[in-house]
Amino acid sequence: MHQLTPRPGILDIVPYVGGGNAIAGVAQVIKLASNESALGPSPHAMTAYRQVAGELHRYPDGSTQRLRDAIATRHGLDPARIVCGNGSDEVLDLLARAYAGPGDEVLYSQYGFLVYRLSATGVGATPVAAPETEYRADVTCLLDHVSARTRVVYIANPNNPTGTYLGAHELVRLREGLPENVLLVIDAAYAEFAECNDYTSGLELVDRYETMVMTRTFSKAYGLAALRLGWAYCPPAVADVLNRLRQPFNVTAPAQAAGIAALEDSAHLDAARAHNDHWLPKLSYDITAIGFPVVPSVANFVLVRFADAAAARAADGHLRGDSIIVREMTAYGLPDCLRITVGRDEENARLLESLCRHAAQTS
Repeated sequence: MHQLTPRPGILDIVPYVGGGNAIAGVAQVIKLASNESALGPSPHAMTAYRQVAGELHRYPDGSTQRLRDAIATRHGLDPARIVCGNGSDEVLDLLARAYAGPGDEVLYSQYGFLVYRLSATGVGATPVAAPETEYRADVTCLLDHVSARTRVVYIANPNNPTGTYLGAHELVRLREGLPENVLLVIDAAYAEFAECNDYTSGLELVDRYETMVMTRTFSKAYGLAALRLGWAYCPPAVADVLNRLRQPFNVTAPAQAAGIAALEDSAHLDAARAHNDHWLPKLSYDITAIGFPVVPSVANFVLVRFADAAAARAADGHLRGDSIIVREMTAYGLPDCLRITVGRDEENARLLESLCRHAAQTS
């Protein structure tokens, strides 16, 4: 009997596991594991979502024209160069499928988003991780790891799970140092939270370079994670390639409607940013003061360091005992860390109180 054999690399993939959302026997939990918006979606987005209910028998607009126009208006872009996807994860995966394959290499930083490795392996390419310096992507190390086989470089900026970022001049140095036939992909999923003077999502750099793409998501600051909605801003040639490769109806009608409404509700986005601007530094300071160092973050989460993997597991277990779910980081090669999302006021207060008790019990 003949046995079906998948393409090389596929069986090497360890399936992605998202942050937990339940604890056995606990009716209500505080979920701080998936970097979701503390304030949830815009009321206007929820209304737009409900209004599509009567049209669920219709196919969505396969061109996502109105959504692309809304994104272009919001950011001052050419809608023809925007490609929308089923979450930014789909766009990131499409880029690997389009430009890498067996014999090629896909490069990213040591603690970069897990999807980069999965996408590379899935197309038969070799994933290559360049060491980071103090939990931050190192441009020199990335360039040192470029080879004649490198086809795509992924950089999350700000990075998940560390919350660190590269400044605009460093992104330019990276792009200038790469061969012209290598695609640089800036994954700016947390761009709305990064308000540093030297930060850029990479939008203006895409206009300068023909081999550079920026991806964004509605899952974080816009609070639409359940709808899976993301987009890329590309050079015209790359947009053309992605549109040939993506599925015809890859973005649902409810997602398109909610995305357009979310873009129009600038007040809700401002509120989400203001909430994060208040709580990110407070959580970073208070958790450090309790005795657990925090990696400096500009996103909507903090990476908390513990003495070792056993200490991180103990803290995770204690928090779960208090009905608080955070993200353990073993899959990222950070078993001595926990990633904690900025939650609502009362959730953050509960988190700090629980960590304080845990520190007292273990001191």
